[in-house]
Amino acid sequence: MLAFLNHEAGRDRVADALAVSLVSAVNHAEVLEKLVERGRSIEDAVMATDTLTYEIANVDVVQAFRAAALRAPTRHRGISLGDRFCLALAQETGLPVLTADRAWLDLGLDVEITLIR
Repeated sequence: MLAFLNHEAGRDRVADALAVSLVSAVNHAEVLEKLVERGRSIEDAVMATDTLTYEIANVDVVQAFRAAALRAPTRHRGISLGDRFCLALAQETGLPVLTADRAWLDLGLDVEITLIR
C-alpha cells in the first residue's frame, strides 16, 4: 500500500491487486502510521487510505496466535510483528502476499510471496 500511496517502484503491481486485496487491520494501522511518519496528518492519511479499495480484515485471537507462532520460524529474517500478522492472514486465507521485502522469499512458509519490485 505504501508503494502505491507514495508513488514508489512496484506501484503498478499493487494497483493491479488493490480491488481484490485483503489487509489485516494491524497492517492497515501500519500504513497509517508510516504516512504520518512521512509528514501527513492522521486525517490526511485516513483520507488517502479511504480512497483505496482493499478490504480490511479484523484481527482475532486465531490470527494473534498464528502471528505469535510465526516468531520462531521468521526470527532469523527479523520479521516484525506487523509482518507476521500479514503472513498469518495469508496462511489463514490461502491468499498470496505482495511485498517489496526480498527476505520474505526465504522464509520457508506455506505462503505464496510475490515481489512487487
